[in-house]
Amino acid sequence: MPLDLPVRQIAYFVPDVREAARRHAALFNSGPYFVADNIPLRAAWHRGTPVELDHSSAYGQWGEVMVEFVQQNNPGPSVFRDMYGEGEQGMHHVAIIVADVRAAQAHFEADGLVTALEAEMNDGFVFLMMDGVARYGHMIELYEGVPSLTGFYDFVKAASVGFDGTDPIRQIAFD
Repeated sequence: MPLDLPVRQIAYFVPDVREAARRHAALFNSGPYFVADNIPLRAAWHRGTPVELDHSSAYGQWGEVMVEFVQQNNPGPSVFRDMYGEGEQGMHHVAIIVADVRAAQAHFEADGLVTALEAEMNDGFVFLMMDGVARYGHMIELYEGVPSLTGFYDFVKAASVGFDGTDPIRQIAFD
């Protein structure tokens, strides 16, 4: 079943989301970046095993694509540590918005990709990371286009219109 799955976001794993966002904004005129610290998760599973995942992210617009910088704040196994050790950084995943996250998961699993992360936000919003590292060099994040998500994407993109580099880092919080 072919799906129309355009990339909506490219994400990088970094040791410091604020520093990475500042540098990217200065070099590429991307942003502004909205930083969420210690993003709350109701639950997370790394390759089927429950884990604690404390992470922070900076979200900004880079042309037509959102860019995310993400850091892991706690030790232990994770979808990020699958690719990068302590102090390492690099491109981590692309994000795709799908109509049905479970159908998309089954679609990718049928093609040989495994679910490396399943996470649930406090509001019940579920996102997945499919392991495409061996094939594509990165993970693939899947989530449904629920209004809270698409509204956030629209908010970040709208903030980029006319952005002149002033105040590139802005704090936000997720419930």
